[in-house]
Amino acid sequence: MDGLRELYEEIILDHNRNPRNFNKKQDDTNHSAHGHNPLCGDEFTLHLTIEDNTITDIGFEGTGCAISTASTSMMTEILIGKSTQEANVIFQNIHQLLTDEDDLEVDQSVLGKLTILSGVKEFPMRVKCATLGWHIMQAAMNNKQSTISTE
Repeated sequence: MDGLRELYEEIILDHNRNPRNFNKKQDDTNHSAHGHNPLCGDEFTLHLTIEDNTITDIGFEGTGCAISTASTSMMTEILIGKSTQEANVIFQNIHQLLTDEDDLEVDQSVLGKLTILSGVKEFPMRVKCATLGWHIMQAAMNNKQSTISTE
């Protein structure tokens, strides 16, 4: 168990220090959304390029705690090249992984390395941090213009 916790911490710290697809400017963005977590102060804007129902590019900007930044960074890595339908399935599984006590319905094969985020469940107050980017992604895919909040 200690090894898993160390891996969790290492991955969170790596993605926080070097977030993937962060401040990435996209000329052809066609879906965007903004969200924030008022409790923690996390605030991100996500930019997606979707062509033929496939996420061809993704980037984000803003500020957040280590968990929200790392989770959003990991999300951007896994979603490039995925269909919007696949992105929805991943969202459902990550949401289930982070919010439900019973992980039996989570399809680990869909999540791949994202399963490391299950460590967030040890810190219930941080679940909203870990899910913020995912909720913003859903809003962007659905062209929601209002600010997304985890409250």
